[in-house]
Amino acid sequence: MIEIRWHGRGGQGSFTASKLLGASAALYGGKYALAFPSFGPERRGAPVLAFTKIDDKKINDRSEIKKCDYIVVLDETLFHESFFNDLKDNGSIIVNSADSKAYSSYDKTKIKTVDATSIALEILGKPITNTAMLGALLAVSDIVRLDALKKGMESFMKGSLLEKNIEVVERIFFRMKGESL
Repeated sequence: MIEIRWHGRGGQGSFTASKLLGASAALYGGKYALAFPSFGPERRGAPVLAFTKIDDKKINDRSEIKKCDYIVVLDETLFHESFFNDLKDNGSIIVNSADSKAYSSYDKTKIKTVDATSIALEILGKPITNTAMLGALLAVSDIVRLDALKKGMESFMKGSLLEKNIEVVERIFFRMKGESL
């Protein structure tokens, strides 16, 4: 089973990213998936967690994820060194940060950074980084195919919102893969 934990703040779209990934894997990736949030009183800016589980067989365990294949951090102020203890052996942390040098002391096989905020601001006009971080996760993991994610996004978004978010995903995905659009 592939287990992903999302760290963000209310309003950044952590749970939406979790749902988009789960729906894409289940509807267009031939997998089983669960996506669920964990948060206290809902308020914009408060720390939130979301979880995605993806497997080839039905998933019965609905508990929060403690040992992760991937930890995705939408707001770098939520990053903590203890996250490394929460990774499985081959796991990775993906952090939204404009300052990759701030993470240079960590094992480069365990942590990746991407400036998702600047791409979101450029394309969406808002610092909502959920789809950018989805693109980064796909580039690092290949959990689902890019075309499956785009089809999954079509189930939740329409019109220019969909087009812009697909552009965000593709820009980050190809940048992290070292390819151009």
